[in-house]
Amino acid sequence: MTNAAAQRTIRATEIRRRGISAVDKALKRGPVHVLRDNEPAYVIMAENQFREMSERYRKSYVTRIRRSLKDVKAGRVRRVTAQTLIDELGLDA
Repeated sequence: MTNAAAQRTIRATEIRRRGISAVDKALKRGPVHVLRDNEPAYVIMAENQFREMSERYRKSYVTRIRRSLKDVKAGRVRRVTAQTLIDELGLDA
């Protein structure tokens, strides 16, 4: 773990002991990873970070949908059943 990542990681027990103020300083540098039983369990982020991430996701989603619609319009798709796709990919149902 890098030093920067370590500074943005906190144990759940520390939050229980000190409250949310335990993450306030680290939040200024980005999302804070919370460890529970030495395993990553949660991520805490500031509202503005969450909104930014959500907006990037929404834009990415819209871009993918637009590309898919262009593929349909240009005839770059084929319609098959789910079972055909499973068989072609060599997957077991």
